[in-house]
Amino acid sequence: MPKVLIISDTHGQKEEVSTIKERHRDVDAMIHCGDSELSYDSKELEGFYYAKGNCDFEREMEEEQTVTVGDLTFLVVHGHLHQVKATLMPLSYRAEEVGAQIACFGHSHVAAAEKVGDTLFINPGSARLPRDRKEPTYAILEWESSTEVHLQYYRVDGEPMPDLSLTTELAAKN
Repeated sequence: MPKVLIISDTHGQKEEVSTIKERHRDVDAMIHCGDSELSYDSKELEGFYYAKGNCDFEREMEEEQTVTVGDLTFLVVHGHLHQVKATLMPLSYRAEEVGAQIACFGHSHVAAAEKVGDTLFINPGSARLPRDRKEPTYAILEWESSTEVHLQYYRVDGEPMPDLSLTTELAAKN
């Protein structure tokens, strides 16, 4: 069963990022949706697919990444270049352009997931400065088949958040 760790907006937190990585060594991939404020070659970001945020200034960081894990394709962005605080439309168009079933983003610091059409949009919230709740969060997506996925949010201390989970079906990839 593939698993993907999704985190964003850690804003300088080295110890927390390292602890979360260590806690979830069993994942198949790790995604950071930007604004780590860490250097590109930091040991904390090692192993992450990373999208450059508006608070990241390393030239080596990419604005977006397209990642395939198992039979799912992920678009990874920060969101500031896609107006995610106002609408998901630009991000939706970009996900369609790259053939992604999952679009991961941050920027708003709001933990949320929404399925629009054939795309699942995931914002893991902020692991440092949440805006919609008091607990800093991150998420893990797992699936047995690409047509049914389960998303679970966690507090930074590793406790699952029962009120923040989603199981949904995705369209089969063409």
